[in-house]
Amino acid sequence: MSYYDLLPRPLSELLEEHPYIVDFLSSFGLEIEAGPTTLQGYLENLDPDLLEDLGVGAEQLQQSLHDFINGMLALDDPLDQVNSLTLIGGFNKSGTAENLELTLKPGEVICIVGPTGSGKSRLLADIEWVAQGDTPTGRKILINGEVPDSKWRFSTEHKLVAQLSQNMNFVMDLSAEEFVRMHAESRLVTEPEKKVEMILKQANELAGETFLPDTPVTSLSGGQSRALMIADMACLSKSPIVLIDEIENAGIDRKKALDLLMREEKIVLMATHDPILALMGDKRLVIKNGGIARIIEASAAERKNLIALEELDNRGAEPRGYFRFANLFAGRKHRSRTRVTCSRCGAAGTRRLSLLSSAIHAAQRREQAARTTKSHPFGRNPGKRTKETNNA
Repeated sequence: MSYYDLLPRPLSELLEEHPYIVDFLSSFGLEIEAGPTTLQGYLENLDPDLLEDLGVGAEQLQQSLHDFINGMLALDDPLDQVNSLTLIGGFNKSGTAENLELTLKPGEVICIVGPTGSGKSRLLADIEWVAQGDTPTGRKILINGEVPDSKWRFSTEHKLVAQLSQNMNFVMDLSAEEFVRMHAESRLVTEPEKKVEMILKQANELAGETFLPDTPVTSLSGGQSRALMIADMACLSKSPIVLIDEIENAGIDRKKALDLLMREEKIVLMATHDPILALMGDKRLVIKNGGIARIIEASAAERKNLIALEELDNRGAEPRGYFRFANLFAGRKHRSRTRVTCSRCGAAGTRRLSLLSSAIHAAQRREQAARTTKSHPFGRNPGKRTKETNNA
């Protein structure tokens, strides 16, 4: 359906199905009432003197109405279902072929890891722009196994990717409730009040410090802003792919945020430096020198170790709570007996893990290994312990 399909229809039917037409014409100072007259007849019978007084020409008004109605109809139409997104590899910065074909499906969480400048943003841009070998990397993107329709690349209504960046800057002086309601109404959501209430509730569950519906969005903290936008994105965005950049820096409940996005059956791509978040994903894409160097699928051993890391992380959060709520920290020891499985050799055992001692011991082992390698003329010899190593 398009603008031209609506022109011959009577206003009595048209305004009931598309009430936003009344709001649009009212913004120009024009009144319109339901009746047997068609939309085309209404536009043709507008008084030229009235339009001149309002400062708008007949052609300009019709073109603006054409663009507005087509835009609203595009929002109202359901998007084509995205059942899969396939990434066909290109080349890294050295020109070496990636030689890969990766298929992503709704409900999956893909973590993108790599040092700063390695090419994580370039990969995300290739997906956002639905690259067809026309980007610096030469990658190609397929949707549902086929070359995608041009609407995924050039249409403003059919955005493939919804992106949440590290920096959130609101420029409209609205309350959180008004901001979400405006977005819900622009998406033609049925029962927008219930949707707004649900989004604000979920945002407060993600945020470290709750906020009221009448809190100005310009007064929200960085974590509260991102919590609000994650809830808004999960519930209102029609984009089938969600991109989040370094969610660990947002000060929100990262696990709840991922669970919320996965419930909405979206493909989640997350650039992160956090080992816990990296292990939460179904796959990890390791970026190096501008290319995908390795694809790692989460193993059962890694899932077990994730439980141990989450326990340590939770214990690390306890001291932070003492400081945040103005309590005295008496140097309590936080230890736990946690079963840890090595993902390389498969060995399993129980250790007493300490937040501080584990980090110290790891540093000591690295230092000892470095001294051992330096003391042996041909590198480290596991069969012989040097005097320097034994003394260490």
